[in-house]
Amino acid sequence: MRESERSTYSVLFEPVNIGPVTAPNRFYQVPHCTGMGYRFPRTEAKLRGMKAEGGWGVVSTQETEIHASSDLTPANEGRLWDERDIPALRLMTEAVHEHGSLAAIQLVHNGLHSTNRYSREIPIAPSAAIVDQNDPVQAREMSVSDINTFKQWHRDAALRAKSAGFDIVYVYAGHDMSLLQHFLLQRHNHRSDQYGGSFTNRLRLFKEVIAETRDAVGDTCAVAVRLAVDELLGEEGLQHDGEARDIIEALAEEPDLWDVNLSDWSNDSQTSRFSEEGYQERYTSFVKSVTTKPVVGVGRYTSPDTMLRLVKSGHLDFIGAARPSIADPFLPKKIEEGRVEDIRECIGCNICITGDNTNVPMRCTQNPAVGEEWRRDWHPEYIRKLKAPEDYLVIGGGPSGLEAARALVQRGAQVILAEASEQWGGRVTLESQLPGLAVWSRVRDWRLHQLQQQANAQLYLQSPLTAEDVLSYQIPNVVLATGSSWRRDGVGRANRRPIAQLVPERVLTPDDLMKQGVDAIKHEGPVAVFDDDRFYLASVLAEQLVIAGYDVIYVTPSPIAAAWTEQTLEQERIQKRLIDLNVKLLLSHNVASMSDDSLSVSCTYTGRVTELSVATLVLVTSRTSNDTLWQDLSAKQEHWKAAGINRVDRIGDCYSPGLIATAVQAGFAYAQNVDATEAPLVRREDISLL
Repeated sequence: MRESERSTYSVLFEPVNIGPVTAPNRFYQVPHCTGMGYRFPRTEAKLRGMKAEGGWGVVSTQETEIHASSDLTPANEGRLWDERDIPALRLMTEAVHEHGSLAAIQLVHNGLHSTNRYSREIPIAPSAAIVDQNDPVQAREMSVSDINTFKQWHRDAALRAKSAGFDIVYVYAGHDMSLLQHFLLQRHNHRSDQYGGSFTNRLRLFKEVIAETRDAVGDTCAVAVRLAVDELLGEEGLQHDGEARDIIEALAEEPDLWDVNLSDWSNDSQTSRFSEEGYQERYTSFVKSVTTKPVVGVGRYTSPDTMLRLVKSGHLDFIGAARPSIADPFLPKKIEEGRVEDIRECIGCNICITGDNTNVPMRCTQNPAVGEEWRRDWHPEYIRKLKAPEDYLVIGGGPSGLEAARALVQRGAQVILAEASEQWGGRVTLESQLPGLAVWSRVRDWRLHQLQQQANAQLYLQSPLTAEDVLSYQIPNVVLATGSSWRRDGVGRANRRPIAQLVPERVLTPDDLMKQGVDAIKHEGPVAVFDDDRFYLASVLAEQLVIAGYDVIYVTPSPIAAAWTEQTLEQERIQKRLIDLNVKLLLSHNVASMSDDSLSVSCTYTGRVTELSVATLVLVTSRTSNDTLWQDLSAKQEHWKAAGINRVDRIGDCYSPGLIATAVQAGFAYAQNVDATEAPLVRREDISLL
């Protein structure tokens, strides 16, 4: 069957010419941020090299600043201001070339998207305008002399990219983050000279830069154009059936490759809660009809059958990916080797994006090794065998326990995995049953599948264990992954001590709603959801309640709904959905007290109290670890040796509640380090020299 699969998908492994270079296959890791960039070049290079090892035929950088007037500090993007940046980028090209893949660089000047906090250069733009960050900074209008200078900057950066070993050099006009895109857009370009006004004039600079880039490096490097074909802004922005199409028709044969997507970033990288696989297809389907050059596009593709359809139908020449290549750097090799069932599919949660948005190396819910390839020498597919395999008892079948068991089995251990409930997955299973989160079940399903293939893994459901049980089994290594529970007392960010006046029988937690559904609600009347967690869950529960017919009031101490989802690019969509669902939003308010039929909330700024008619209060605040078994075993520690127990460890939420990604990485880290004689030393680039 595997040989048949290889034959089925063989078209995906055909070489494709891109101008003067040839990609070994149709798998194309498009430019994406990592939170590493110029500050962490070794970490960056190792991550990109891992994708080449995994079979991605083209591997790209993130956006790479070409000049100090495009300074995105504190973001850790790429940087190619001058020759001093070449060695760091060469680390990446060498890592990619080692595995026979092409290296691409996305050159960018961010125009009015740059605040230049480090360089302190005055931002530049087609027309004078305030920058689109929150800084009280304005960009000055570029003169024709400035435009010529910018063209020289871009040309010089392209030459430096060639010197660094890149095979593909981008001319970038996407995500509303590019000076070149700003010149194209009427909302940003108010000029009346040869670079403004008419479509031809607004297109002029883009066309000139493509030509000059080709003239500078086109003898050995392919020139790619990345263009947003729709901004989902109607007539105010680029539209796939309007000026975006006109741009591609006018420049159809100018670049060697078209990389097409949506703008801005929140549209391009929509989460699975708000979009399905292939959601960009309706916007990009026209491109191949107006150019003979190869086209790459994205859509959070993880299905080989979908990839095959896109190529065979003539929609795309390359399957572009950012997030799927993070979740599984070895996705192409698994398809090529007939191991489709082993693909670690992206869940579209956008935890990876939070790395760039918080200026730290990225992480991934599905792939615990991402960002740690250089720092901890972790590999997403391979893990060294245990020096002396022993037996392990992993208690808890949630994300942390599943990952710990899977990785321990891969290392050669004999593992018993015991789960107290009737289903695997822990919080992943519960949350994946909520509106929009079904794809998250992939976290559970992939790990279960891997475990079920192995003879050295024994899996038991409905197996609650006591300390006496654990001692009686005489298994030398015990891992507690028993998860956590949401608090009922209101303790969180805004309330560091329990809220004094609550009515316990009218208070629910997310656990109640996830386990019992709306049957957990025992009193008729409006439901208030208090969000002091400030991530996604409270808004999802509010949606669940509205769907069930309840009037919902969403209360949060934050000035916006689901505040931390700004980091996952979801916040605006979440707040809009709540408004569309007629959820009453009470922002910047804290819970003060409660009675049988009302809830008192206080303004976080003035302290002014408002009385709400509320029958049930759902507290989404913080969690406590389910560590009763740990406490019981700790109390019997003097009996461990006699029971043959060498160690008992807590991992994941049982140790400290956090993200699902944190729990998965905790399981992986435990398995990686279980036989280490001392705590592994994490490499640091800030104390090392290139």
